[in-house]
Amino acid sequence: MGRSKEFDEAAVLRKAMEVFGQYGYDGTSLPQLLSGLGIARQSLYDTYGTKRDLFISAVKHYTNEKSESVITLLQDHPSVKEAAAAIFHEGAAVLKDERRRNECFIIHSAMDRVPHDEEIAAFFNEDLERLGRAFEAALLRGQEQGEIADSLNVKALSDYLVHARYALISTAKMTSAPAVLDHIVDTILLLLDR
Repeated sequence: MGRSKEFDEAAVLRKAMEVFGQYGYDGTSLPQLLSGLGIARQSLYDTYGTKRDLFISAVKHYTNEKSESVITLLQDHPSVKEAAAAIFHEGAAVLKDERRRNECFIIHSAMDRVPHDEEIAAFFNEDLERLGRAFEAALLRGQEQGEIADSLNVKALSDYLVHARYALISTAKMTSAPAVLDHIVDTILLLLDR
């Protein structure tokens, strides 16, 4: 009879997001990973496989969690503009929070691997497509309700919003001025008022 795991797998994935977010995939050593996760080497291998396997699991866990919340908000909120504002303002708030932003930075590290890792590239392509469909459906609903101008190209705008959301992460890595994120979000949201 096998021994039961002595750790919470979801909690370990969350810690992995922080470690990879802080050091990047290439910069994360096995000792840093084990120390940050608080588990033994054998437990890591038995549960997650290699460092790459754990990284991909953590990226997928983080991305799916965030994308599902965005999709749900876009589908359920009666106002498309208010839903978009909530999505982008919350993203900026997380990126300005020293404690929470390292989890987000795992996405930055994953984007660096896209040109070299077909599995990660395919995963992000799927995520971009499903988010694009959600934004497009919400914008079309907004046009039907008269909240979004009929002159707006909803396909182009939905593509832009999806990519702008990801771009905030890169911006947060490059600037130490939190107000920059707010200015970018405000400018993004102005596009919905055209």
